[in-house]
Amino acid sequence: MASFPEPITNLIESLSRLPGVGKKTAQRFALFLIKEGSDILSEFSSSLDEVRDRISYCSVCNNFSDSELCNVCSDDNRDKSILCVCEKPSDIILMEKAGYNGLYHVIGGLISPIDNINPEDLFIDSLIERSNDVSEIILATNASVEGDATALYISNLLDSSSVTVSRLARGMPMGGSIEYIDETTLQKSISDRVVI
Repeated sequence: MASFPEPITNLIESLSRLPGVGKKTAQRFALFLIKEGSDILSEFSSSLDEVRDRISYCSVCNNFSDSELCNVCSDDNRDKSILCVCEKPSDIILMEKAGYNGLYHVIGGLISPIDNINPEDLFIDSLIERSNDVSEIILATNASVEGDATALYISNLLDSSSVTVSRLARGMPMGGSIEYIDETTLQKSISDRVVI
């Protein structure tokens, strides 16, 4: 059985480590890059080098940044009274698309004892320090056991402070039909209902 030369095999292995990319997709990507030639390979390699050399984390909120402060923390037009707590930097992109204009704090994961992720492994201490400078903290963790546990842990830590702690609402999606909603989501929709 024929196999690829070692450099191609190594590229396929590297690409297959990306989330959602299996061996076949990684092989297609690798062969595409090779087929397109040295220009695209140089551009791809240069982009990877630039990310490795220039991207780090914001010293305030832990968002991706190419300087000490990210573009959110350095923006004077942000609402500095509200702080949104996110699990990872990519969550910030979604919040921005939704029109949120406050500050962020990335905690770097969720509490999960099964995965050996404890509160001290996350950026929760720095969040508590920042809580003195805001009037509201929005907990934007996932609607999962780990997300709920993390939100409850943070909420309990902030219980004695004067900051308002809120959580993203959960329930029926826009355009959703009740007949297609699972029971748990429908239960959350009922318990998290709002007065109109």
